[in-house]
Amino acid sequence: MSLPTRNLRYAPFAIVAATTLISGILMLTWTAWMAPVFALAAALLALGVRDTRQTHHSILRNYPIIGHLRFLIESIGPEFRQYFFESDHDEVPFSREMRGLVYQRAKGVEDKRPFGTVQSVYASGFNWLTHSIVPKVIADSDFRVRIGGPDCTQPYDASVYNISAMSFGALSANAISALNRGAKAGGFAHDTGEGGISRYHREGGGDLVYQVASGYFGCRNADGTFSAERFAVQANDPQVKMIEVKLSQGAKPGHGGMLPASKISPEIAEARGIPMGVDCISPPAHSAFSTPLEFLAFIARLRELSGGKPVGFKLCIGHRREFMCIVKAMLQSGITPDFIVVDGKEGGTGAAPLEFVNHVGMPMLEGLHFVHNTLRGAGIRNRIRIAAAGKIVTAYDIARAMGLGADWCNSARGYMFAIGCIQAQSCHTNKCPVGIATQDPRRMAALDVGDKADRVARFHRNTLHALGELAGAAGLSHPSGFSPYHFMVRAKDNEFSDGNEVFPDLPDGFLIEGSAHPELQSWLERWGRASAESFLPAAMPKGKFAA
Repeated sequence: MSLPTRNLRYAPFAIVAATTLISGILMLTWTAWMAPVFALAAALLALGVRDTRQTHHSILRNYPIIGHLRFLIESIGPEFRQYFFESDHDEVPFSREMRGLVYQRAKGVEDKRPFGTVQSVYASGFNWLTHSIVPKVIADSDFRVRIGGPDCTQPYDASVYNISAMSFGALSANAISALNRGAKAGGFAHDTGEGGISRYHREGGGDLVYQVASGYFGCRNADGTFSAERFAVQANDPQVKMIEVKLSQGAKPGHGGMLPASKISPEIAEARGIPMGVDCISPPAHSAFSTPLEFLAFIARLRELSGGKPVGFKLCIGHRREFMCIVKAMLQSGITPDFIVVDGKEGGTGAAPLEFVNHVGMPMLEGLHFVHNTLRGAGIRNRIRIAAAGKIVTAYDIARAMGLGADWCNSARGYMFAIGCIQAQSCHTNKCPVGIATQDPRRMAALDVGDKADRVARFHRNTLHALGELAGAAGLSHPSGFSPYHFMVRAKDNEFSDGNEVFPDLPDGFLIEGSAHPELQSWLERWGRASAESFLPAAMPKGKFAA
């Protein structure tokens, strides 16, 4: 960013300072009538100085004085804001409500509200939790799940709500530090994203999930191929608790990426293991494997190189048959991942082409339901943990995902809100107003690491407390007890269905044993086309190709 553009943020502050100085001189040398102007300018100057020195609001540090306009607009009421600034045809009002809820929980202020719901309970798709007449009180809300299958020698007891993948480079150094230190304080995990483990991850000391994507950042050779030696060094760090192979992500499944040489700083080059002055390419596909069996062998190799830590993979469901190919390879090879993270197309904090954002990939609930039931159908669901990611912000989001088969949840959006994201949608411009999605040292300096780390830990704690209250209201002792039948879904008007009718748990082993139920035939047909030896269909169906 050029110097004039960067300093434009402080132009009002500079104008106020100049006005204070000039009006003060004129008041003393010309006329006392300049006193009101001097008093007003001096008050604004004092406010601007306070804005630049306080640590609670990044936007005020980056935009002293004029940043208060945002808080003024927020204070004049949701009805006024929606009438003048928001459309009834997009999700801005609902997104603002979710962001406000996160801010309240992150700051530790009252998050209760009067006058009922903020959504129409009669809209198609509205869903709700069924509660019990005999609710329970859950005293300890530090809910955890053990991750590690039969071949894992270093299982990990993870929180049920962790920080999803966001890379250093996409996020600023201060943002990474705040997230990781918050994870350390709260006792939960922080996914590194594909950008590798930076010094800011290490300084925070929080538990890490090391993500290995197609660029193999942090574990690559000079030609971009996978380096077992470099991976072993990274994975055997005690701070790394799990390894996640990224096949695809919700923001842009099936799409690679490129970090221009101009944006690669020495710190980014250090974390990724890439040279300066050269464009950094993330190819769409992995080079370390090309078939389902090779992929499972790669999983087993990573587990061995890491000393037996949990190894899994992340994907957004696309061709359903291809996931079945991986499951068939599990049965044939006997190798199973310790976990699978199901990302939804609606998730993803990263920038992506509009067509990918809106129309590529399966939404999280449908993808989660498919993965859960495919593993059940293959008889191996009890060997593999499942995580869900994709716009999971509230305790209700977590409860619903766990009801449909998730063992735990990851969130990027929620924790971004906790460190002050206002969804300015300028992530790709390097001009993030709150210092999160930028590498501009002046902008990122506005984000106070200590203050935001406290908010991250507080948001996690308060969200899990709310999750415990939801589980107790349903008569459960732990949120792992949520099932599809705890939820209802409205179809239209006065028609609604039980969650287990919309998202049923299918029979264990039905893909192996076969089934006479007509509603399962499409599953069996797709299973029949899947092959452990190749991601291509075993037999091309007549007519249009069915994924």
